[in-house]
Amino acid sequence: MRDIFTDLFAIEPPDPITAARRAMRPPLPRRFYRQAGVEEGEGGFIIQLDGRPVRTPARRPLAAPSRALAAAIAAEWDAQAETIDPAAMPLTRLANSIVDGVAAAPIPVAAEIENYLGSDLLFYRAAGPPALVERQARRWDPVVAWARHALGARFVLTQGVVHAAQPPAALAATLALIPREPWRLGALHAITTLTGSALLALALLHGQLSVDEAWDAAHVDEDWNMAQWGRDAIALERRAARRAEMQAAATVLALASPAPAGKS
Repeated sequence: MRDIFTDLFAIEPPDPITAARRAMRPPLPRRFYRQAGVEEGEGGFIIQLDGRPVRTPARRPLAAPSRALAAAIAAEWDAQAETIDPAAMPLTRLANSIVDGVAAAPIPVAAEIENYLGSDLLFYRAAGPPALVERQARRWDPVVAWARHALGARFVLTQGVVHAAQPPAALAATLALIPREPWRLGALHAITTLTGSALLALALLHGQLSVDEAWDAAHVDEDWNMAQWGRDAIALERRAARRAEMQAAATVLALASPAPAGKS
């Protein structure tokens, strides 16, 4: 197989839209394969192109823990047209980062999620106007209530941006929900950074929110500002790319667990 994977994905900037506008991205390579597929092997279900394994930028086999997740990654490769565009492959990009990064160093990834929880988006409320206060309460209060009732985690809510220390017991109870398995941990980290809220990410992981509900809750303030001041085309384009990343992470959460025996 041609060695395109390291060059194609390793230099992809975090924000592909900005990179493209700055002409930072190289010319996209032409699609050179007929079909993507999945083959069970050592390390899981390996994504293949014309029967040959795809490798990550660090030259590891791109293998998912379940056939369903591997099939979803392979579908991104099948969906490429004449060229291969990493910006249109958020699930593959996330899978690369999990295989090459999270699996090798899960502790720092979990620690970053913990840092987000200490100053979570949902704890800092607007003082006004009343309509924004109401929107935040409607989207955020059910998640805070879930943490309180289900976990016994009573968080401190405040107005403004001045840091409010959270009770250690509440943090400990919530942090116990962070998975240590690399795929779900990596997906949870991605959702946390995309939303600014570890609590939203954990609520999504544990079935308290849909991906659409978590996304809308994370963008209450942004949506309010757009309603007041209008929409910016570049910002909307960037937001669409981030939404695709959010969906990719949600897909990993939904599909990473292997199916029961006989159903893989």
